[in-house]
Amino acid sequence: MYIKKILVFILTGVSLLFIIQNMAVVEIQFLFWSFSLPRSVFLFVLLAVGVLVGWLWHGYQIHKNES
Repeated sequence: MYIKKILVFILTGVSLLFIIQNMAVVEIQFLFWSFSLPRSVFLFVLLAVGVLVGWLWHGYQIHKNES
């Protein structure tokens, strides 16, 4: 349990450092849309979408193997 707390603190610190260092605003253009947001937010959204797709794919594979 103690090791988990240390890992959480380290991960939180690294995440905060990453966010602070990537506050530059970038412009995103996709098809007809264009918007600006901080680079760290953009990377977080991409990570969240990747985790969601991986989670859904894993669920699909488990469901497929049970049938």
